Amino acid sequence: LPSPLPTKRNRTYSQSQKASAGPILNGVVKSFCRQKGHGFIQPNSGGEPLFVHISDIETDCALKDGDEVTYKLCPIPPKMEKFSAVHVKMLRPKEGVEHEKW
Repeated sequence: LPSPLPTKRNRTYSQSQKASAGPILNGVVKSFCRQKGHGFIQPNSGGEPLFVHISDIETDCALKDGDEVTYKLCPIPPKMEKFSAVHVKMLRPKEGVEHEKW
């Protein structure tokens, strides 16, 4: 079964353009599983954690719980009511945690 969440690879051009034009937001990695290739970011502004796919991470290190990141929002089809985090970049790694390169 294909994933219902649009990853970088299967997002439409217009979805990618809208995400790129959006504001840069800040959050903290709540959880990330390198083996599964996805995780969740808790926005600093509050609200529900945001899904993040491994293909949307623009950092050369694997994300770890507690890392501070920047990201943009991309609506999740078909209803476009929820969002995933895209263009994710590490702002500040969690202190005392070793980060592996991809």
